[in-house]
Amino acid sequence: MTTTDPAPPEPSPEPRRPESCLPPPVRPPLPPAPRWAVRAARVAAWSTVPSGLWRVALVLGVPVGVMEREEFLAAFPDGSALIGLAYVLLIGAVAEAASYLTLGLVRPWGDVVPRRFPLVGGRLVNAGLAVLAASLGALTVTVLWWVFFFGGLLTAPGPDPGISAGEVLFVAAYAPLLLWGPLLAAVTWSYHRRHRARPRP
Repeated sequence: MTTTDPAPPEPSPEPRRPESCLPPPVRPPLPPAPRWAVRAARVAAWSTVPSGLWRVALVLGVPVGVMEREEFLAAFPDGSALIGLAYVLLIGAVAEAASYLTLGLVRPWGDVVPRRFPLVGGRLVNAGLAVLAASLGALTVTVLWWVFFFGGLLTAPGPDPGISAGEVLFVAAYAPLLLWGPLLAAVTWSYHRRHRARPRP
């Protein structure tokens, strides 16, 4: 009498996870930014700092040679130095934050949102929207500073044909803003080229 061992039970198939629980597809790494683009992004990020410091110095009463503190504060209710200081700090913070975003075009957080940000942390950045926003920003700040601001200064009649030390200081503080738009445009172009060169998954 012969006996046969029972066949071992077949392993039960693993339960399939719903598609919503599957990890997101991994995007191939982005090619590194060229060195010139990294340097251009850094210069663009710092281009708004000198003019912001000039405005703060004006409100604090430091002689800047172009405009008197009282003349500037006359535009605010009761000539309030506190409101004037809050205004220039807010303008400086907004400008610096906007220029700082240029660094995202050459750093990893311009491709994947850092996880420290709630709700959107870890999400992939839409490269097309980033390029569109950066291009519009480059156009806006270029027109603002090249055409309206410095163009207006060059065409405005001056009572004194000479150049004072205060005017030199003013131009030195605001001239870096002329670099912001063109540098942002160049870094945006580099960002677009890097995304075009990304390997397909």
